[in-house]
Amino acid sequence: MIDKNRSQKLKRLLSVQRHIERMAENDLAETSRQRVEVNAAMDDVILALGSMDPVHHAFSQNYADRFGRLSIKDLQLTGMQEVHEMRLARERAKGDRFEEGMKEALEAERREADDNAVYDVIDQQFATPASSKLRNP
Repeated sequence: MIDKNRSQKLKRLLSVQRHIERMAENDLAETSRQRVEVNAAMDDVILALGSMDPVHHAFSQNYADRFGRLSIKDLQLTGMQEVHEMRLARERAKGDRFEEGMKEALEAERREADDNAVYDVIDQQFATPASSKLRNP
């Protein structure tokens, strides 16, 4: 016999899983935002390095060091972004499996309810003539 609450349990699990999926999406979005900021900072440093303004020439070594640090940070963020993308794909797949299981459980519960209704009708049909035969021997 199928547990009547299986679809409800899966529905709750699906809700939790979709929340985890949204958290993974938020982590990915935050990492992407940070990469955009780092890339913008790198562009600014490149402009400063290429500038003909004498003020920037005095700080060229500082700009080069900063560009190196930003490059390393961009590589780290790229790795984090890949990890977040894989995590998001994994969480989405889990959610899709829960959703599929929930739909299957709902269908099984509906089939069981329909079968029970048919059995009740059959029982009533057979019960009625049998009881009338017993009364009129």
